[in-house]
Amino acid sequence: MRRVVFNQKGGVGKTTIACNLAAISASMGKKTLLVDLDPQSNSTQYLLGTNGKKPETTLADFFEDTLYSLFSRKREAKAFIHATPFKNLDIMPSSPALAEMEIKLESRYKMFKIKEALDILTQHKSIYIDTPPAMNFYTRSALIAADTCLIPFDCDTFSRKALYSLIEIVQEIKNDHNPDLKVEGIVVNQFQSRANFPQQIIDELKTEGLPLIDIFLSASVKIKESRDRAKPMVYLAPKHKLAEEFQNLYRKLNI
Repeated sequence: MRRVVFNQKGGVGKTTIACNLAAISASMGKKTLLVDLDPQSNSTQYLLGTNGKKPETTLADFFEDTLYSLFSRKREAKAFIHATPFKNLDIMPSSPALAEMEIKLESRYKMFKIKEALDILTQHKSIYIDTPPAMNFYTRSALIAADTCLIPFDCDTFSRKALYSLIEIVQEIKNDHNPDLKVEGIVVNQFQSRANFPQQIIDELKTEGLPLIDIFLSASVKIKESRDRAKPMVYLAPKHKLAEEFQNLYRKLNI
């Protein structure tokens, strides 16, 4: 299963959701891969930390190989995969250099290269793809490579209005490039149960028939500690309310 976590809006929890679901998958004994296609490299930092040794190869090197393969030896996809400190969890790390390469990759139509790489990585049964907060080359590459799309949502008016165009984008990729792609659901993140406004928006989404997943991720300062310590919640505080919500979401998605 290849699952892309995507929303054009920043700050809605793409990295948090992708990394924590991947960590839960790995903790359950599944060989799991996180693909970090965001040049900001937040997932890479979350799983590898900021103080350790930097990976020798990143997705920038992978894409560079696709651009200059006629002039250099093309490395296999596994050369860009690195172990994390967590058993069964690997990562294809990002790099800020991805931002500089985007125009050239777009112009040479390299959007299928990630899909081709993942097609041969049969040892990973579960793959999560983190994306930039934009509809760009890397996001399209992720949607082309994925089986399903998970949409984080943070319960505000602007995010709600953007949902329809976002779902249309996924449908367009499905029609043009990836007939098996489907929207798996909308995940409410940073939910405040005591506030009336978030619940009002959720009720409206349900009324409008949008594919809302009925497990909400609470707002919590613990997630900041989780990112700061480079430890997903299942490893940092598995009994915490938010950790249990992530585990419930994982089970819901993998029934």
